[in-house]
Amino acid sequence: MASFNIADLYEAIADAIPDNPALVAGDVRYTFGELDRKANQLAHALAARGVGKGSHVGLHMYNHAAYPVTMLACWKLRAVPININYRYVADELKYMIDDAELVAIVSHGIYAGLVDEANYEGSTLKKFVVVRDGFDGELPAHWEDYDAICDGQPETRGFEERSSDDLFIVYTGGTTGMPKGVMWRHEDLFYAALQGGAPGGEPVESVEQLVEQAQEGWYARSMLPCAPFIHGSAQLTCWICLLTGAKLVIQTGKSFDPKRILELIAEEEVSTINIVGDAMAQPLLEEMNRGSYDLSSLMVIASAGAILSPVYKRGLQEKLGDELLIVNAFGSSESGHAGTAVEGEDSKDGRPSFFMDETCTVLDDDLNPVEPGSGVIGRLARTGHLPLGYFKDPEKTAERFVEAHGKRWVLPGDFATIEADGRITFMGRGSKCINTGGEKVFPEEVEETLKEHPQIVDALVVGVPDPRWGQKVAAVIQTSEGASLSLEDVQAHCRKHIAGYKVPRLVITQPKVERLPSGKPDYKWAEDIAAAAAKDGVE
Repeated sequence: MASFNIADLYEAIADAIPDNPALVAGDVRYTFGELDRKANQLAHALAARGVGKGSHVGLHMYNHAAYPVTMLACWKLRAVPININYRYVADELKYMIDDAELVAIVSHGIYAGLVDEANYEGSTLKKFVVVRDGFDGELPAHWEDYDAICDGQPETRGFEERSSDDLFIVYTGGTTGMPKGVMWRHEDLFYAALQGGAPGGEPVESVEQLVEQAQEGWYARSMLPCAPFIHGSAQLTCWICLLTGAKLVIQTGKSFDPKRILELIAEEEVSTINIVGDAMAQPLLEEMNRGSYDLSSLMVIASAGAILSPVYKRGLQEKLGDELLIVNAFGSSESGHAGTAVEGEDSKDGRPSFFMDETCTVLDDDLNPVEPGSGVIGRLARTGHLPLGYFKDPEKTAERFVEAHGKRWVLPGDFATIEADGRITFMGRGSKCINTGGEKVFPEEVEETLKEHPQIVDALVVGVPDPRWGQKVAAVIQTSEGASLSLEDVQAHCRKHIAGYKVPRLVITQPKVERLPSGKPDYKWAEDIAAAAAKDGVE
């Protein structure tokens, strides 16, 4: 009997709709049956190389058909795929090899030399598989070709029985700090992060119900995650898609390409795309305005991992029409999917506001629930299906996962309050809160205000030391081409929308506001820029 194990669930769906399209990635096109058979071959090849229950396998790849195939192959063996950022340098990669206790790695050919540089004598990493993807350079003998090791392997299954308790681990670094592995049981991940097989609906109660929904085409025709698969949001979109029987479309390659994304929407009749906030919305909107694309199949744009600003939501809605549904999805690697907001529901005084389910609330400093409508700012908390904690880090696990009122809660690090109507209004990340003269300033609110200026394309807000106020608000902005804004211009705009203590006292214009590969803000970069400007006396 199939369990709520992702490999079991996929196999049940593949058996029910084997000839339905499952994956399009570059020149690769797989039906559900073909994807299953390719993953079986890779699983047998990995098993022959010592990979089995509990083994950690590094996925050191950019977006490519091999990514979901390798994830599924690992789960078939009860092994654990580990996401590795392909932009890491050798020292960072060495950290991942060590911290994640990798026994095998699947890497694109252009990164094989970096893996060898990062690996060290005595490490657990012993098996090396290369996805060439056009790379024709010579590699040492210990590297084996991905397609070659699959050739000749059985296309059938024949694996040991799996469990809902098998592990899914996603490494997340947030915006600062070394990456840490969030450990989920498959069943908890299915219900918390994969939305119980029924996004926007009631979670399924059985594997049979999930299969029936997939046969009926209950959810979406086709989904395209725009983020790199090295990040949790793209991985979760992938498996939400496949476990609802929809076609997964991947824009292959190392970089987000808005032109290719729009072409794929037309070519594959994509109905849903998942983006990461303004970092992807802005170039998509610019490309729509430059070219002509048939986007008539597109029904939903969902932003996850970063909030989509009102200014870009309006731009997309005006360009694509009112029938298109644009949603902000709220969640994290530690909480899973916590809420979704559509136009008209997602703003409270300019801040993102969500109707969340009964598992979410806001707790004060004493871990007591905040009274709705009180205006008290506390910490967002979620209970129910939660991760087990952080891999090899009991201290951080104890900080983030707490017991209160007879329940276990996760505190993802977000400050929030509860409105009288039950909405949870997001204030910002606690770690980035600026304390200026005893007043709290949440960067996200100031950033949204700045981006409402017609000549500001993007902005990050940070705190810099101030001898009088402790910290002062600093903004790093990117303006539209040819625009020049003074500090006074920016301050005059902000004072129309936010309190005086929130208005930036320091504004630095840069050619481009840097963001992480996931699209999340690179606050470390912004802090360095602002600190240098403050030191030089820039105003």
